[in-house]
Amino acid sequence: MKNPYERLANAINNHTLTTLGIIVTVFVLALFGLTMVTMETGDDTYIDKNTPRGALLAHYKDTYGSDAIMLIYEADSVRSPDALRYIDHLQEDLRNERYVDSVSGVVDLLKQANDGTLPSSKAEIDAIIGETPPEMVERMLPSNMMTISVISLEPGVSKQIQEQVLGNIGSIIGVSEPPPGLSVTVSGTPAFSKEMGEAMGAEMGTLILAAMILMTIAVMLLFSHVRYRLLPIGVVTVGLILTFGLMGLFGIPVSMVVIAAFPVLIGVGIDYAIQFQARFDEETRRSTLPEAVRTTVVHAGPSILIAMTATALGFVAMFFTPVPMIADFGKVCAIGVASCYLAAFIIVPVFGILTNYRPKKDTDLSNPAPESEQSFIERYEHLIGKMAYTIAKHPLPVLLIFGMVAVGGYYLDERVPISADEKTFVPDDMPALENMGKITRTMGATSTIPVVVTGDNVLFPETLAWIDRFGTYELEHNDKMTGVTSIATLIRDYNGGVLPATKGEVDEVVARLPEATQKRYLNGNMEAVLEFSTVSMEMDTQKSFIEGIRSDIAWSELPAGVTVQITGTGEMFTAIMDEISESKMFMTLLGFAFILAFLLLVYRRVGAASPLIPIAFVVGWCGAIMYLLGLDYTPLTAVLGSMSIGVASEYTIVIMERCEEELAKGVGYLDAIQHGVQKIGMAITVSGVATISGFAALTVSSFNIISNFGVVTVLTVGFSLVGAIIALPAVLSLMYRYAGSSRAPLPTGAGVTG
Repeated sequence: MKNPYERLANAINNHTLTTLGIIVTVFVLALFGLTMVTMETGDDTYIDKNTPRGALLAHYKDTYGSDAIMLIYEADSVRSPDALRYIDHLQEDLRNERYVDSVSGVVDLLKQANDGTLPSSKAEIDAIIGETPPEMVERMLPSNMMTISVISLEPGVSKQIQEQVLGNIGSIIGVSEPPPGLSVTVSGTPAFSKEMGEAMGAEMGTLILAAMILMTIAVMLLFSHVRYRLLPIGVVTVGLILTFGLMGLFGIPVSMVVIAAFPVLIGVGIDYAIQFQARFDEETRRSTLPEAVRTTVVHAGPSILIAMTATALGFVAMFFTPVPMIADFGKVCAIGVASCYLAAFIIVPVFGILTNYRPKKDTDLSNPAPESEQSFIERYEHLIGKMAYTIAKHPLPVLLIFGMVAVGGYYLDERVPISADEKTFVPDDMPALENMGKITRTMGATSTIPVVVTGDNVLFPETLAWIDRFGTYELEHNDKMTGVTSIATLIRDYNGGVLPATKGEVDEVVARLPEATQKRYLNGNMEAVLEFSTVSMEMDTQKSFIEGIRSDIAWSELPAGVTVQITGTGEMFTAIMDEISESKMFMTLLGFAFILAFLLLVYRRVGAASPLIPIAFVVGWCGAIMYLLGLDYTPLTAVLGSMSIGVASEYTIVIMERCEEELAKGVGYLDAIQHGVQKIGMAITVSGVATISGFAALTVSSFNIISNFGVVTVLTVGFSLVGAIIALPAVLSLMYRYAGSSRAPLPTGAGVTG
């Protein structure tokens, strides 16, 4: 009975046009799915809403408010009557905008101090500002040349609505008529997220184009010995479109980390096209076209499928991380490598039939040309074959040296710092980032640390007293804190500076609070929020700061039935630091486990684990490189371990498969290793260089998180080639020697030369 590969080979040979029609149909469906791909930024890419932490953060933002939009006004003097009148009129227009909850600025302070009207002269303005407490003025009027309006949106508005409001604000500003010399800039977290999304879209196109150009150059230079050498570029393009289509159909969004997946896919995916075409070209040199199709599909198909599956399993390990963007990166890469494999597996032989493929020149592989007449390709193949033979004869020194370097790398890896600050991931010259920095420098930190308090009734005097007492304690004992606001502080302010002693008095004061103010800090009578204002802090400092608050909560004597939880964006990013630290090693070990189980299942012998030994070396070497280059672990570089396993496994498995194929012909294991490495080594090298070219595109990214990842992945692929071509022959030699090979090696120097 014919196996599936033989049936597929017959279908390609006998029903080529039908097979082509199926390819075109799938391609059209992929184009439809491509239109459904979305771009995503913000909290949802960092934290899963289905986790307790994610659910709490989502609840907090939906209930108590969205991130504020800031308007930055700059002029020679923003205190001038003309400038302030313009700001006042603009704020009034913005208050009428849908989804806007409130708009505040320095004009509101001036009007409040002037019986509800805006002062008409510069002298009156200066007098009122001079009499107003400085702490009330400085946040809205940090200098004579700059002032800020804060636009608070209704609680729970979506990212789409935020972008809609931003567009409307831009339109309103565009038709307004500011005084000469006055500029208005839209800033704040929503504006930052919107601009980052736009930058990500442009970046994705740039990286894909750069990867394609670099790989085209690499393939043109290194794959010149075959006809139609640019065929792999076309194949990987089809695979990439299939990937985009499946992303759209499965609802996988493009995030800051997922962007990096596409050059990775281009680099990894082209391997399959190169290896299929290299094997197909090899077979056409010694057999008819239909037989070449059959041999390529039947022999190369399963071996490359095993390698592809192992690669995909390295990415599948990423599914189990708690960070959504890392999981999405793994999903896209797993889908992508499968798509690229299928595209190469089908398109290469179909293309060969349709074009009546013939090799560039007839070469008798059993009678190679004399060394003096050999091409560079032939000399390279001969060289790596001899090197593999020599290493296989003396495996222990190679394994000892490589192993020692890997152990050192694992040691250094534990000392690589972790970074989870989103603002360090984006381009330094991004206008939105510069504007956010301008606000921070002039107003101080614009973020807060929210603490959610829940209980049977948070308006009980005992609970309010605890909220007030805890907030005061933290403010007095933490120099990073600049203020605290809660329902307790509001009630105290509206009650002459003291908290009411009875529930009835509390209810009376709460009834006098403005509805908008209540909604900002109180959700019914069972939940309230404290918000701690802080100075600007580095992520490590903020992590310690939050842990200090959490420790104080644990030691505090909470009222009966009351629970307290810290949330907010700052808490989320500090938690991600821990999740990256824990998940990077977990994903690496899980990747090893998945691939080991798969290889044992496929080969059903212990020796099947051989390809994982060079991979273990590669992972250790990558850790050393991270440390030596001074790079941080980020949500993207955290995938390095499991990705390295996936990428490197392809090369090691394909070489082992070819060595096994040669061993089955009855030669000694030393010559089997030489045959295998010599025949597949060039294709592996071309694949590796092409992959490096694809990954190299990442290094030109303006996003720091992507460019740093690119540097490391380029080195990783280089290490993977070294591990496959140098380390694996040593491992296979020991396996064949001590794990069951009954064949004796041929005499030294008796290895093949072709």
